[in-house]
Amino acid sequence: MAKPDLRSRLFLSHFAVMLVGLVTLTVIGKVSSPRFFVVYLQHIEGRVISIRTLRTELVRGFEFAWSRGALWSMALGASAAGALSYLVAKRIVQPLIQMEEITQKFAAGELDERVPASEIPELNQLAASFNRMAADLQGVEQRRRDLVTDLTHELRTPLTVLEGYLEGLADGTIAPTPEVYELLGKETVRMRRLVNDLQELSKIETGYLPIDAQQMDLYPLLTSVVQRFSDQLLTGDGPLISLECPPETPLVLADAGRVEQILVNLLSNALRYTPVGKITLRVWHTETHAWIAVSDTGQGIAPEDLPHVFERFWRADRSRNRHSGGTGLGLAISQRLVQLQGGEIEVESEVGKGSTFRFSLPLA
Repeated sequence: MAKPDLRSRLFLSHFAVMLVGLVTLTVIGKVSSPRFFVVYLQHIEGRVISIRTLRTELVRGFEFAWSRGALWSMALGASAAGALSYLVAKRIVQPLIQMEEITQKFAAGELDERVPASEIPELNQLAASFNRMAADLQGVEQRRRDLVTDLTHELRTPLTVLEGYLEGLADGTIAPTPEVYELLGKETVRMRRLVNDLQELSKIETGYLPIDAQQMDLYPLLTSVVQRFSDQLLTGDGPLISLECPPETPLVLADAGRVEQILVNLLSNALRYTPVGKITLRVWHTETHAWIAVSDTGQGIAPEDLPHVFERFWRADRSRNRHSGGTGLGLAISQRLVQLQGGEIEVESEVGKGSTFRFSLPLA
């Protein structure tokens, strides 16, 4: 046997309350009203006229009149209360029905629908929460589509290169020289880096990347990262890397591994666009956060490109970045890692003078 829906249950609950009230009123009135009427007759008897012989008939007439009035009152009251209960139940259930319909549309892929506002505060709050959830779902779906589109676009170039060279090697139009194999190896490495970065970014955006925030001293980590990059530059010409970190810098609450990942991304990005010059890693702090800035004297970023630097796969010069091996995901990953640790990341740049990327971490 199917259970009644919410509208029927609301209506029946209102009707039951009304019925209990009417039955109580009828029973009490039926029992007490004639007695009170007799007491009243006894009170006035002898003061005006003698009504002893008419008492029974008067009481019977009163009971008949009261019963007739009570019957009409119950009929009219029940009708009015029933109609009002139906309207109230319909008003309460209507937004819930709309939510159910919109949920079915969501399942069919229509993510633009929203629940209208309700005059009932609780239902209006529920509708607002539902709409926020719908907007989040729409954002997730849009990001998924963007990711598929970007991934397809980014993989097309190395796959095309590999396909062309492999076909040339197969039919003999390209000689199997060490340079050719080196080029194929670089394209393979690029695809592996791209897949790894995409996996990392996917974990961050879906909340599956753990952040182990603990008290840490920034100086040893910064020294280690700067030394690592400086050692790589000893064998050739390149920019000078320096560290400016005051010894009184307080401890921060952060994940050391993720902070190192952010620094490596920012320093690698600075090295890519600063063939000569200087890269400075500077640290300072406010009352609540420690700030780390990576400044370079490289080519800089155009003003119209600054709003896009943290977008996935964005490049101001795609051909140059592909040649240099960048995946276009490092800054997007860095931004999310900073946000997950309670900080924020900013960028300033001027064409021909260099760029500064700075991010903050909460103090311990």
